[in-house]
Order: sequence, then structure tokens, then C-alpha cells
Amino acid sequence: AAAGLAVLEEIRRLRLREHATRVGDALKGELAALMQSEDGQLIGNVRGSGLFIGIELVRDRKSREAATAEASLLCSQLKAQHRILTSLDGPGDNVIVVKPPLVFSLENVRTFVTALRVQLRALRFTDLKNVTRTPT
Repeated sequence: AAAGLAVLEEIRRLRLREHATRVGDALKGELAALMQSEDGQLIGNVRGSGLFIGIELVRDRKSREAATAEASLLCSQLKAQHRILTSLDGPGDNVIVVKPPLVFSLENVRTFVTALRVQLRALRFTDLKNVTRTPT
């Protein structure tokens, strides 16, 4: 019990909840801007709270058709090319889940969004017929 209380005290002392809210809001804002750009056409929705964010990928924003292969390849490429760990979720395995540590910074937000933009751009020129599901 003492260890748990000490952890809670550190979270309060370092104001990590406020930090997570501020950085998470910045991340959602950057992702919303990316969604409106040419590179972000696959992004159908961005949702979450604090630093726990879901980026839903869809082939068509009207029909909401899940971009399952794209999400799988994107998750793999973020890890392989940028050393960024994400996971997949949702009924169509088309939601990229971002759940970084509490110390995730505004600089990390910029790094993540830049990497995501690069990989989304690369997806436009990728043949997806042989993409297999990414184990996450």
C-alpha cells in the first residue's frame, strides 16, 4: 500500500494528469489538422482522452468502410521505420491506438505526427493485396 501511495503522490507532485491532458489535446489537434490535409484522407476520426488516443482509418468517410489492411501496414511501418509502438483495435482492426507513457512530450507529439504523415503518404503508393494482419 505504501508503494502505491508513493506513486500517487509523485503523479500529483509532477502534475502528470494535467500534463497528459495538455499533451493529449495537442496530439488530437495535430491529428485533426492532419486529417484535413491530403495526406490524412484515410483518417476518419480521432478520439480519446488524455494520452490514450484512437485514430480510425477508413477508405471512405461517408461509408466508413474500415481501412483494415492500411491500418495493419501503418502500425507495422511505424514500428519498423520509426521505432514507434502502436496497436490496432476496433471491430475492423482499423483503429490505430496510441497509448504513450505519461512523460510523452510536445516534441514527441511532433515526432509521432510527422512519422504518421510520412507513412500515410507512402500508403498511397503501396499495393495492399498481400498485407497480412499485424499482430498487436
